[in-house]
Amino acid sequence: MKKMVTASIVAIGLLSLAACGKTASSGASSNEMKKIGVLQVVQHESLDAAYKGFKEGLKEGGYTEGKNITFDYQNAQNNQDNLKSMSEKLVKEKPDLLLGIATPSAQSLANETQDIPIVITAVTDPVAAKLAKTEKKPGGNITGTTDMVPIAKQIDLLLSIVPKAKTIGIMYNAGESNSKIQADLAEKALKKAGVAVKVLTANTTNDVQQVTTSLAKDVDGIYVPTDNTFASAATIVGEVAKETKTPIVAGSVEQVEQGGLATYGIDYEALGKQTGLMAAKILDGDAKPRTTAIESAKDLKLTINKDMAKALDIDPISIKLPE
Repeated sequence: MKKMVTASIVAIGLLSLAACGKTASSGASSNEMKKIGVLQVVQHESLDAAYKGFKEGLKEGGYTEGKNITFDYQNAQNNQDNLKSMSEKLVKEKPDLLLGIATPSAQSLANETQDIPIVITAVTDPVAAKLAKTEKKPGGNITGTTDMVPIAKQIDLLLSIVPKAKTIGIMYNAGESNSKIQADLAEKALKKAGVAVKVLTANTTNDVQQVTTSLAKDVDGIYVPTDNTFASAATIVGEVAKETKTPIVAGSVEQVEQGGLATYGIDYEALGKQTGLMAAKILDGDAKPRTTAIESAKDLKLTINKDMAKALDIDPISIKLPE
């Protein structure tokens, strides 16, 4: 009887130790430091805001920088060679997840790994960029958010600001596939409205001032998509707009704040936060990229640059989104 009691006590003790071990293990797992590799194509207000929002989303999802997550942030400064070398570096370090900010960054990371989960943001058309089979079912190691904007509504907004416009200009970098997609849609919407279109492109930020000045002389208003080259030089665009008294509707909120007149567009910080919440679920093991639908921006808003409106002698109250 004594041996049986001793054996029972030993068994209970072993079970207790096992339970404690399990708790300790799960606690360590929940506090395990995760690592995210980040690749941003270039520095400008919209993409910077997306990265800031991404961190906010992760924090809301339970991942705080320095506590249980770290970031290896790389900025390619719009250089293709940098994109490749930085992608190789990030993948080689085997992070738990990768973030590609803008189409070129996402494509560069996708070329380096089909195993590490990748979330993307500020990518206009993930399917056309060959980052996903479909937006509803990506089918690979990539998911995230698209920044495709409601271009038809943005064109309607521009035409409501200059209702007597005969010619509208469009400017973008033809080397950015995401920008060309938007520019083509804008041109189609303008022609449908019976307005003539003039298109000029810039290869680098050094060309932006000349292109904007040249285009402004021949048009009644200008549309600029969410183009990284023009977003990087948004303040220059704004200076020319003031000098030539040219209303500019841009693709994003940040572009308008930096130098446009108005937009019905994306708040990139909110878009980034949306992406961060998706990433948190992937890190938790509650979601997989291949079965997680790529999301569109949930927060679109009418933004008006009142200082620009004043410079153009336009009453900001008169700027409204057409129904």
